[in-house]
Amino acid sequence: MTTISRKDLAARIAADIPEGSYVNLGIGAPTLVANYLPEGQEIILHTENGLLGMGPAPEPGRVDPDLINAGKQAVTALAGAAYFHHADSFGMMRGGHLDVCVLGAFQVSQHGDLANWSTGAPGAIPAVGGAMDLAIGAKSVYVMTDLLTKTGDSKLVAACSYPLTGVGCVTRVYTDHAVFDVTADGFAVREAFGDNTVAGLQELTGLTLIDATSAEED
Repeated sequence: MTTISRKDLAARIAADIPEGSYVNLGIGAPTLVANYLPEGQEIILHTENGLLGMGPAPEPGRVDPDLINAGKQAVTALAGAAYFHHADSFGMMRGGHLDVCVLGAFQVSQHGDLANWSTGAPGAIPAVGGAMDLAIGAKSVYVMTDLLTKTGDSKLVAACSYPLTGVGCVTRVYTDHAVFDVTADGFAVREAFGDNTVAGLQELTGLTLIDATSAEED
């Protein structure tokens, strides 16, 4: 089945973020979204280490080592950007001031539960960071992830087997195979990439999926 690259997926997510939104991009692949935000639209990026107004990754040779995001990656700051205390940043997250956050995931359940901070395996290093605060505090939670693990297991599941980050918090899941909305009746396939079909995605995930692709086209 067709899959798209992480860069293409980041661009797909960026296209769905409403103008005027305050957005947090989680550590890892979600940070790529900053490089594909529609030109001319005002979308304000927030980092949990205390920056509002983050720009795309810097050009080679123009890295400021003192300007980083929460994942310690070099970033840029747009005109009008603001810096503030870590506690104030978390206050924004917990206070419901973010419109969208984009997070990675180990698993997402058909009820919108998110597991992305630990596999629960013995010796695994937990890395919760601000994920729990973002998952519950943001108005919309987008997940960016591969549909399948390296061993071929689906990351979309009936119920999460890993420790939960948040319950019923996920709005939409963007994968390399398709885009899924979380609904009261389970996952709805909003858009399938390439030659992927709802039937094929059902076989990969082992879940009963709702076909919402025709509604997306309308």
